[in-house]
Order: sequence, then structure tokens, then C-alpha cells
Amino acid sequence: MTQNQSKTPIQTLQKNREKLIADLSRIDGPEFLKRHASILDAYFRQSFENSKVGPELGLNKNPYAIIALGGYGRQEQCVHSDVDLLFLFGKRIQDQAESLIQEIIYPLWDIGLDVGYAVRSLPENLSLSKKDFEILTPVLDARFICGMSVLYSEMMEQIRENVLKKQGAKIIDWLIKTNQTRHRLFGDSTYRLEPNLKEGQGGLRDYHTLLWIARIKFNLKQPRDLQYMGFLSLEEFEMLLKTLSFIWDVRNRLHLASGRKYDQLHFENQIPMAKAMAFKKSDGQKPVELFLSKLHSHMEFIKQRHLMFVYELGYEKGIRGKKKIQKKTPIPDLDVQNSMLGFVSPLAIIKNPDLMIDIFEESARLKIPLSGEAKRLIKEFGYLVDGAFSSKPSVVMAFERILVLPAPTFNVLKEMLNTGFLVKLIPELKRIVNRVQYDAYHIFPVDLHLLRTIQAIKNMASAKEGDLDPLFGRIYKGLRNRKKLLWAALLHDIGKGTSSKDHAGTGARIAKSVMASKGYGAGDIDAVVFLVKEHLFLMKTATRRDIQDEETAIFCARKVKTIERLKMLCLLTVADAMATGPKAWTNWISVLIKDLFLKTLHILEKGELATTKVLKDLDKKKVEFLSVFSKSEKKQMTGLFDVMSPRYLIYTPTRNMQAHARLVQRLGKKPFVLDVIKNQNDDTRTVVVCAKDRPGLFTKIAGVFTLNGIDIMDAQIFTWKNNVALDIFIVKPPIDLVFEDDHWERIRKNLEAALIGRLNLASDLKQKKVSHQAARLRSMEQPHHIHIDNDSSSFFTIIEVFAHDFPGLLFWITDALFRHDLDIRIAKISTKVDQVVDVFFVRDLEGEKVDDPEFEITIKSAIERVLKRPLI
Repeated sequence: MTQNQSKTPIQTLQKNREKLIADLSRIDGPEFLKRHASILDAYFRQSFENSKVGPELGLNKNPYAIIALGGYGRQEQCVHSDVDLLFLFGKRIQDQAESLIQEIIYPLWDIGLDVGYAVRSLPENLSLSKKDFEILTPVLDARFICGMSVLYSEMMEQIRENVLKKQGAKIIDWLIKTNQTRHRLFGDSTYRLEPNLKEGQGGLRDYHTLLWIARIKFNLKQPRDLQYMGFLSLEEFEMLLKTLSFIWDVRNRLHLASGRKYDQLHFENQIPMAKAMAFKKSDGQKPVELFLSKLHSHMEFIKQRHLMFVYELGYEKGIRGKKKIQKKTPIPDLDVQNSMLGFVSPLAIIKNPDLMIDIFEESARLKIPLSGEAKRLIKEFGYLVDGAFSSKPSVVMAFERILVLPAPTFNVLKEMLNTGFLVKLIPELKRIVNRVQYDAYHIFPVDLHLLRTIQAIKNMASAKEGDLDPLFGRIYKGLRNRKKLLWAALLHDIGKGTSSKDHAGTGARIAKSVMASKGYGAGDIDAVVFLVKEHLFLMKTATRRDIQDEETAIFCARKVKTIERLKMLCLLTVADAMATGPKAWTNWISVLIKDLFLKTLHILEKGELATTKVLKDLDKKKVEFLSVFSKSEKKQMTGLFDVMSPRYLIYTPTRNMQAHARLVQRLGKKPFVLDVIKNQNDDTRTVVVCAKDRPGLFTKIAGVFTLNGIDIMDAQIFTWKNNVALDIFIVKPPIDLVFEDDHWERIRKNLEAALIGRLNLASDLKQKKVSHQAARLRSMEQPHHIHIDNDSSSFFTIIEVFAHDFPGLLFWITDALFRHDLDIRIAKISTKVDQVVDVFFVRDLEGEKVDDPEFEITIKSAIERVLKRPLI
């Protein structure tokens, strides 16, 4: 007897699995899955042959079969996939069935395999399959392993004749609706930062659903039948095989790294995965970015094949048999069939290549998609789209109309992208297709981000109240020439296809070349180039500069120069942020952009001298300020008005000044008073701290807020001539709004303790734990950066700190500035998910800017030490 013959079935299984898994990196995805399934098959067959219970069942009189279900049935057995089985009996289940299960299944559990099994008779299996489609779908993938094969054949015949033929349409409805629910739950994996390889849209389950529908409706036997039946071309089927191979490879490696079945590709696994799969840095992209780009590209392929398959079968939004109005096209060589656009014949395209742009324009106009065959023909005849074609006036005008037409429920530009036509039309876009930015901030690849930006702009015209500030919709409706804005939206991030660190400047040069090649005049080219080059200008200014300072509005006006450019730049800024993701566009950002836009618009309309007018109005403002106080208070309030700082007097609304004056009254001999105001326009709070000025006051307030989980978004620091400090913060509210008042009372007590030295903020903040999410985001290798600017402001030195966020960051930075005798007057705090941008307007204790190069180096070094604090 050989050594292998002496091994038990479970020992043989263990040895063969270990060897196969050890060779994982040398075996392609599909081959690994089949070998793994075969190893399990061998175990069940050997166990069947060697069974001590089996003979007692009497196979001839009491037939039974062991059948693989689900993924195991499809031979898609990943490293830690479930092993799903059906023990199928004839008319009834034998008493010895339980002993058979124990004999075969228990050893698998003992070695840690996830085995799920069902024991049913033929009648019971049929009955359950009719009633419960969750039970039916794994049976659709059933595969005979061992036992009485005729029992398996009879089961499949029963399912086909008594379930699929009679309830097929109902089952397909259920599958599509179940898919839509799954997509809502797990999201679209074609762009998610942490995609679900199986359950997300574009994941393996979309492929499985496609197979199930084809099995039900067309009796599909194997995946290649999708090609034979005409649902996929040969090229598409080959691409499907490559796609599945790659995703299965990633899934296997993820299972191996996790030590269990795991389908969510989290951040901490992505960099090691890219390294293990031998991705190398190329063209300015990190290995992990190239890896995710390829993964998203493959998942997009599955998503598109699934959507088109479902649509072509007449299913839309999960509603079978939806009655549709048959639309018509006036273009002779185009045809509408089953609410989809197609070409009358391939020969028509050869005779008239313009049909390839015409069909997309008709798709946008009629709001119906292209048929699968039309998309295949566009790919096949893509070679006809060359430079001469792309620059033809008729083609450029047709593309303009597509850009400007109101956005339908589906994105025609995305269909142009998916077919490769958009890249043929604008070759400069090729380098940003599926290009991922690995920073947890941009949740879409660059190409999809550009299309979403266009969609966001066009949606402004029909935005519902509450979705977006009405101002932006009014601006868009009032634009005389929208094509320049939409061209800029399409090209604004095109510079990210290069290794240049200045993607806006590089993109502007590329945009100039693109627009010139399309035959546009100098005016249109200059406008688009400006928008592309400066598309980050308003956002950076609003979030990093003091927009209450007249210098900021004047600076913006000088940069933009015209009202039309300002309006287009504003809309591009808003759409860019909205298309980036929910973390980039918030109510607070909306307020900042709107405020900056209106101030800059005022300068452009009235001229720079308009801002100095407010100085002449101070006497009027003083009268308004005093009007709410009693006669006995007016003398005190007149004196208070006279000691207020000029910046405060100019930029603070009168009603706010009156409220602050009441705080000064309350202050008396107290160390401070704290007031919290719930803002109506957004989900923020204004916190005003009125206190006698003292060194490090701002730092202590920031530390107390951090200790209590309050995120600071913006801060204004005013010090009056009577030594009263007024620190005004815009913050996010506490998480628990039910006990919000209690939270603020605890903050007040903490601040009181910190100011008298009873609370050691440095010590307490060192103990504050870093969240798991913060640690994961910090692992994404975004470098920190410190920039000191002495040019943008006449009165302040501006210190910009780009860094990974962690509890206490603001406290430690401001503490470092305080220890170097710097007085913080304004602070802007902007969180970018994976990084924060903290901007401080400072002066030294003499009230001067910090322009000594050596001292600048000292400040940078002090902040560097803060940023290098280890994760706790």
C-alpha cells in the first residue's frame, strides 16, 4: 500500500488544498477555482466510495446523490468560499441520512471549511424551489458529484419543466429587484474606494445574475453559450474571461490575506495586493493606483454587460413588460427597436461615419440607449474616427449639442466613453480613462469624475429646493454661452493623465491644444484654458483664506477679471466638488463659495473702491449698534464701540456686534463666557468665546474642543483695545444631538479647568485613541506639507499645513505656534477625508509679519515635529 493510499480522504484533501493554495500566485484565477473544486469533488467521491453508512442506505432501492450548489456548483471555488451541498434523496429521506452527513461533513468542519448543506427529497426540493427563490437560485448552478446521477437529472428536469417554464418571468423579476436592493446596500464597486468584489454593482454577483436569467429564459448550459446565443461577441466573451480571471485572482488573494471568506477590498489590503500582483509605478501613478484602475475597469465591464443584457430583454428598473412609447428618429440610417437605437446596417457606417456621432446625439435627444449591437459596431468601426473626422465642423457641433442637452436619466457621454468613441474623438482623454487617485478623497476615477462634473452642472437647472442653493441654478440659467463651461468641465482634470504635479497648469495647455484642434476661436479657447487652469482657485481661496477681508475679494476680482468668467468658474467649482463625492461638498462649503462669489461679484460690478465705502459708513453703523441699548447702557456701549478693532468693525454684522456686546456685559470678572448658536443655513454651530486675552487662549480652546470630539471648521480671532478677546468658531455639532446642551456644559467646565491650569490638555490628548478609520486613512501614504506665504496678505503671514488628521492635531500645531511667540488671528480648518488643510493667519507679538527666512525654517521644523507624532 502506497503512502497516498494509506491516507484518509480528509488527509488527502488537506494536503492537496495546502499545495494548491501555496501555488496560488503561479496559477491563474479560473484554473485555481476548478482545481479547488476538483479537490473537493475527489474528497466527496472517495468518501462516498469508502462510506460505512452508504451500503446501509441501499443505493438501488433508496437512491441518493451528492450535488454541488451555488459557487461550488459553478466550480468557482475560491480559497475560503463556502462549500454548498445538497444531499438529494428519491421519494423520501432515509433514517440513516443523518449518519451519512456526520460521516462526510463533520471532518470538513473539523479542518475549518465553511460547509453548508441541505437534505431534501425530490418532491420536497421541487416544492421549496417553487416557493422560495433564495433556495432555487443555488439549484440553478447544481452540478452532480456522486451517487445516483439519474436522480440529479430528474431534479434538473423537474426544475426546468415545473418551475422555470411556469414561473420564469416572476423569478427574473425577483432576481432583478434583488439585484437593485443589493446595489443600494453595497454600492457601485466600479468606483468605490473599497469595492465589494462580489456583492457591489459590477461585482461577481452581477455576472451570476446574468447567468441565472439566461438559464431560466434560454436554458443556458455554460457561460460560452452567451456568445453562441448572440448576447456577447467573441471579443466581449474573451474580455469577460479576462475580467473574471482578474477579479477571481484578487478575491483569492484577499481570502488568503484575511484567513477567511472576505470580499470587501479595504484600504489596508490594497497596497499589499498591488505589490503581490507585481504592479509597478508608471507614468506618475503608484502601483496601487494602477491596480485599482485595472480592477475598476474590469468591474465596469461586468456592470455594463449586466445592464445591457437586462435592458435588451425588456427589463428596466426591475419592471417586466413596462409599456414604452416607441420613439422615432428622422435619420434614415438609424433605427429604433425595442426602445433602443441602432444602425440600419454596418455598411451605412462605412458610407457615412458621421452616423457614429449622430447616434449619440439622437440618444441624448430621445433619451434612449444604444443597443448592444450598435455599441459593438461603434467599437469595430472606431478606426474611422481620426483627426480629420474629429475636427469636422459638423462633428464638433454635434458634440456641442450633446454637451449642452439636458442630462437624461442615463449619461450619453458615459456611453461614448464605454464604447471608446469619446477617446477616439478626443485622444487626449485616453490617459485618464480608469485613472484612480489613491487618496480617499476622489471616490471616482478621473474619467468618471469629469462626466459627473458635466452632469452636476446640467442638473443645476432642475435642482430641487434643498438639493442645492438656488443661486447656482440661477447663474447657470443666466449663462449666455454654456458650451465653454461644459468643455472646461470635460477637460478640467485632463492634466492628471500626466506625471506633472501641477495638473491644472498642464491641463490648461492640453485644453488649449484640444480646443484649437476642434477649430474654436481665440475667445472660446482663452475662456476654457482659464477655467481649466484656475478650477481650484475659488475652492482654495474660500477654504484657506479670510473671505471677510476685502483684500481677498479684490484679489479674486483681479484674477478673474470678468463677471462671465466668475460665474462659470463658480459653477465649475461647485460641480467639481459635488462630483468628487459627499465629503467634498457640504453645506458649509456651499456657504463659503456663495459668500466669496457674491463678494467678488460686488467688486467686479461696483469696482474696488466700493469696499472702502464701508469705512465711511461706520458712523451709521455706530448709530445702528447703539439703537438696541437703553439710555443707561449707551455710555458703556459707546466706549465699547470705540475700542473694537477695525477688522471687527468693518466685517461684523451689526446684529452680531450687539450680541457680542451682551457677552462682554456678562463677562465681568469671569474668566470667560461661552455662547453656542445653531446656524439655520447649515448643520454647524457658531461658538463665541469672550474672555480676557491671554497667551495660548486659542490653543486651549482648540484642545478642549478636540478632547470633547468637536471638529473646528473655521475660526476668527479678534482682540479689542480693552484686552477683550473674542474668538468665534464655526464647528460641527456633537454626534448626540439629544444631549447637546449637556455636551456644551461639559466643554464649558473643561475650558474653565484648562484656563486655571487644573486640566492638563497635553497629557489628556496624548491618551486620546486614534480611531481605526483614522489609522487606515493615514496609511495611504499622502505626504504632509507646510507652506509659509508672506505675499497674499498685507497684514498677516499665512501658514498652510497639509497633514494627516489625528485627535489633537489642531491643538499641537497651535501650541507649537504659541511657543514660538506667534499670535493667531484667523484659522481656516478644512478636512479632506484623508488629509486636513489647516491655515493660520499669524503675526508676531509686535504685530508684524514673519518674514525672517531663518525663523520660517524654525517654525516649519516645530510643526514637522508635531506631524511626526506616532499613532497612539
